[in-house]
Amino acid sequence: MTAQIQFIPAQPVGISPDSDFVCANDDFTTTARALLSVSVSPTNKFFHCPPAPILTPVSSESSSVVDEAEDDDAIFADLPPVFQGYPAEHVRNGIARAWASSDAHQADAEQAFMVADLSEVLRQFERWQQCLPGIEPFYAIKCNPEPLVIRLLAALGTGFDCASHGEIQQVLEVGNVDPTRIIFANPCKAISFIRHSARAGVHKMTFDNMDELHKIARGHPGAELVIRILTDDSKSLCRLGLKFGAPLVTVPPLLAKAKELGLNVIGVSFHVGSGCYDSNAFADAVMRARMAFDMGKEAGYDFNFLDVGGGFEHANFECTAAVLSVALDKYFPNRENLKIIAEPGRFFVSTAFTLATNIIARRAAPGEDRGATVTPPEGEKEQQPKVMYYINDGVYGSFNCIMFDHQVLHPYVLTNGRSFAPVVPHKDKTVAGVVLESSSVWGPTCDSIDCVSPITQLPSNLQVDDWLGWENMGAYTICAASQFNGFQTVQVIYTSGVGEDSVKVRKALRRLAAATGTGVPAEDDF
Repeated sequence: MTAQIQFIPAQPVGISPDSDFVCANDDFTTTARALLSVSVSPTNKFFHCPPAPILTPVSSESSSVVDEAEDDDAIFADLPPVFQGYPAEHVRNGIARAWASSDAHQADAEQAFMVADLSEVLRQFERWQQCLPGIEPFYAIKCNPEPLVIRLLAALGTGFDCASHGEIQQVLEVGNVDPTRIIFANPCKAISFIRHSARAGVHKMTFDNMDELHKIARGHPGAELVIRILTDDSKSLCRLGLKFGAPLVTVPPLLAKAKELGLNVIGVSFHVGSGCYDSNAFADAVMRARMAFDMGKEAGYDFNFLDVGGGFEHANFECTAAVLSVALDKYFPNRENLKIIAEPGRFFVSTAFTLATNIIARRAAPGEDRGATVTPPEGEKEQQPKVMYYINDGVYGSFNCIMFDHQVLHPYVLTNGRSFAPVVPHKDKTVAGVVLESSSVWGPTCDSIDCVSPITQLPSNLQVDDWLGWENMGAYTICAASQFNGFQTVQVIYTSGVGEDSVKVRKALRRLAAATGTGVPAEDDF
């Protein structure tokens, strides 16, 4: 018997078991359908399923993400569809499409891809509102400028932290973002960018030096200026104080010059560094901001604006929010006429994106092919990789975060021999009888610097064409990816998640599409 293979969009309750497959017998059909009927826990984005047979498509034409989109998934006319369902289901569907394309001998069939869960962005936004209700988030789009991310946050009412003419333009092109919801938070700007900001109606901008004041006086004399002060960022992944921020001792002369030039300084900003893992850094920064406010009073200004910058981390957010709130209460007890904003970036998007990569090549020591045991030479370190895996994304692509954002990443196994594998934590030596061994993971380019994971634990029987997954890939990844060596940047598959969160995401996006004339809202979403 033969039948068409059918890959369908994931549904909130799991993938339908009613798809048809190429079958050698009825037992194969039963097994294949059982594989695709596995459900995924809403608290676990990974799928767990038993070893499964290879599913071979009859048709030589593989389906694409766009082909699978239904009318309800196309929210914006010029943007990718937004599916529903758990991210893990879409990872699995993407791998299934890649297998079908590979069997049809299509070029670049096994291209790496990301799955973005927009409901995770929503949850992070709601988490922000709950923990820091008095601070308005201005999303730092540099960390992930994906159009659907920007549109969702715009629909939710956030502001935007922009650092260039291009970023300002991208936000304004959404269609319903008022220029007052943008801060040009780059203390050192090109004069042409300053003039463009004036024409676009973006008035809030930062500065930290004398030359910038003279440029602004020429290019945008009506700007609402925010002086960026230097803070202690020694406990952050990226120390921005090495490049930006006015030491407190320089604040009085800078404010005096601004007054002399007739410029309007409305407040103070600081940044404790991107990826701050010491919440107490915010308390020290708020104290310094208070001192700068007092200096502003002495210079003849009445500041009413405070920008507490970025550095907010998913892992310690509640702690950071508590420290920041206490500091604000201490140093700014009367906030009746004070507008406070922040510039979170990675906090909103890091955990929302998962990357799937294909093993395109494998190198093992002689005698170690397919997981055979080899005794390391005398004196060799136990942790030295026994196997080198090469994947189809690297530091010139999505993994540029290793170079630029100081990330240390470890994969988890998605497939093993065209079977969807259970999740195997990289720190465990054995899980359900699976033997792990020291391995290294490399990108696809010809540059030896293209190392994704110099040492990690992976099953000893992984093969070429298996897939590896990578969590928390939403920040400072695709935004800086290149096409070095001719390798394409990854495609992003979007899902709105499941349940109430999915409904909220889809309502927000459809209302934005209707308000901007860029899509047709579905009546049953309201």
